[in-house]
Amino acid sequence: MASNNSPTVESPARYSGVAMLLHWVLGLALVTIFCVGLYMADLPFSPQRLKLYNWHKWAGVSILILSVLRLLWRLSHRPPALPQAVEAAMPAWQRAAHHGTHHLLYLLFFAVPLLGWAYSSAAGFPIVLFGQFPLPDFIGADKALSELIKPWHAASAWALAALAALHVAAALKHQIIDRDRLINRMLPGRG
Repeated sequence: MASNNSPTVESPARYSGVAMLLHWVLGLALVTIFCVGLYMADLPFSPQRLKLYNWHKWAGVSILILSVLRLLWRLSHRPPALPQAVEAAMPAWQRAAHHGTHHLLYLLFFAVPLLGWAYSSAAGFPIVLFGQFPLPDFIGADKALSELIKPWHAASAWALAALAALHVAAALKHQIIDRDRLINRMLPGRG
């Protein structure tokens, strides 16, 4: 029988269930809306394209709302600190990349849908959430302005996708190479 004083591997402090739910729902929503955005951008004008554009706008507003909830949760519920052993093993540039990536992700959670809303408004296509709830135009209709905003929406979406891929790669590096079980902090049902 093992004694209670035997050494054990430290389990990293975990995120709350709400934080995990918001993380995974937002992550899946972002992947889905990005893929739909890529697909619909090259479609010829058709009822299918219009339907996808409306769905894309609804999803963007939903992601914006989800991002507000996630930010409010994060501000009111401090995330667990990195385990001391993990933080000590990270070079300074990795710690900076860790924090910088998270800050930029949060910035883009808001920038991408707000730029999309501004583009839609400037193009003269109001957002009617779920076909029932008209949202106010973010800015007035202005074709020239819409053409300026459109590439910003696309570029910020690509930046968000790149940062999300970097986030996933870092999580996999911690799991596969470092074997520090850091990913368990965000996996439901893991200890």
